[in-house]
Amino acid sequence: MTRRASADLPLHTGSTPRWLFDRMVDLGGAISEAVVEEYGRDELVRRLSDPYWFQALGCVLGFDWHSSGVTTTTMGALKTALSPQKHGIAVVGGKGATSRKTPDEIDASGLDISAETRDELKRISRMSAAVDNGCVQDSHVLYHHTMAISETGTWCVVQQGMSDSTARRYHWLADDVRSFVEEPQTAICAQERRSDPLDLTAESSGETRAVSVDLVRDDPAHLKRELRGQRSLADFGSDASTGEAAGDASEGERTRIDLTAGSDLTMPDHHRLRRVDVSERALDQLQRAYEYQPDDYEELVELEGIGPGSLRALALIAELVYDTESSREDPAKYAFAHGGKDGTPHPVKRERYDRSIEYMRSMLEGADIDRETEQSSLERLAKLEQ
Repeated sequence: MTRRASADLPLHTGSTPRWLFDRMVDLGGAISEAVVEEYGRDELVRRLSDPYWFQALGCVLGFDWHSSGVTTTTMGALKTALSPQKHGIAVVGGKGATSRKTPDEIDASGLDISAETRDELKRISRMSAAVDNGCVQDSHVLYHHTMAISETGTWCVVQQGMSDSTARRYHWLADDVRSFVEEPQTAICAQERRSDPLDLTAESSGETRAVSVDLVRDDPAHLKRELRGQRSLADFGSDASTGEAAGDASEGERTRIDLTAGSDLTMPDHHRLRRVDVSERALDQLQRAYEYQPDDYEELVELEGIGPGSLRALALIAELVYDTESSREDPAKYAFAHGGKDGTPHPVKRERYDRSIEYMRSMLEGADIDRETEQSSLERLAKLEQ
């Protein structure tokens, strides 16, 4: 059964000490090389897409088990350590502005791949970011995006979003993606569940995705009336649940009664309506989408300018007018590989931890690294066993 996973991690400020990062590069490179030699480069890419293995790797490299920095620093260390010439793998992307350079870095990576494959990888980079930012609306905004790419064309995406107090990590793997807009991630795991998410990638949101495309392909003037109807609904405030209008809608807008005329829909949650982006900019973006006439939801999400607000607005219209279903269940399932010594987010599972230690020990003993680094790493593992 396919897992979907990300991780909620506390946001920690500051930067990694240079002495630690340099050692993370050395040890991360050695462990990666051992995996490549033993199992092949595609297997290393696959393991990076597994949030459990990724978390264990970050811990063995010496980073805090529950810090947001384990994502950015581990991928940064691997980006420095891995090269197509030696390993047949490149890591591209990064944090903030660097994440937007991913397409250029794919071109400059030195990977022995065709121009067609490079173009497809650029599209995958854009789509994975657009989906986790716009289709999985869980209050986290992406700020870190990386890809690990093998010369065989196998890839994984490791990206992270930020909310007020936590960061959430998302993993993708080429082999697991059957559709970019229906449960494409490898797994989603989290320390805590979100109370009001909107998961447009859920299988149960399929009808909402289909109606959203129909709305965009329809007469844009009709679509604008629907969107402005949402604005009018939001203005009702707490009166929206009373069954009576709080006042006349302004010209060009639709009232609550107009919007639900001829249907047996229950009244919508006005709090949800307030969060829908119905700005003129959103209307203009949907007008351009109409002119493009996307064939399906994937093409709609891929269009420049179509973001979380537009997708949420379309989903809400589909719910209110056409009685479709959109998943409000947080797709995050689980948080960390081993748990914490204080029982947070759950007690440590000793047997699983021991297996991880033994695996990492075998990797270290077979790795081509200097004796000091190997010894210090083995000592850290020994402390974990006590």
